[in-house]
Amino acid sequence: MILTEIQDFIGNYRQVSLAEMKLHFHMDEGTLRPMLKKLVKKGRIRQLPIPEKCDGCICCHSDAIELYEWVGMSY
Repeated sequence: MILTEIQDFIGNYRQVSLAEMKLHFHMDEGTLRPMLKKLVKKGRIRQLPIPEKCDGCICCHSDAIELYEWVGMSY
C-alpha cells in the first residue's frame, strides 16, 4: 500500500525531494530509498541528477536536493 501512496504522491506533484517525502510519510531515507528504487526499476519515476552546487548555496542538505520525477502515465 505505501508503494502506491508514494507513487501517487510523486505523480500528483510531478517532482518531489526526498526531504518532502520524509516529512509527508513520516519515514527516514533508509525506509524510503528501497521503495523509490523499486519505482525507478518499474519505470514509474526517475531520480534526477544531484547538482554539485545550487547557485551559490553552500549548505543545502542532501535530501533537499535529491529529487524524484514522475515519468509514468499522466495522473
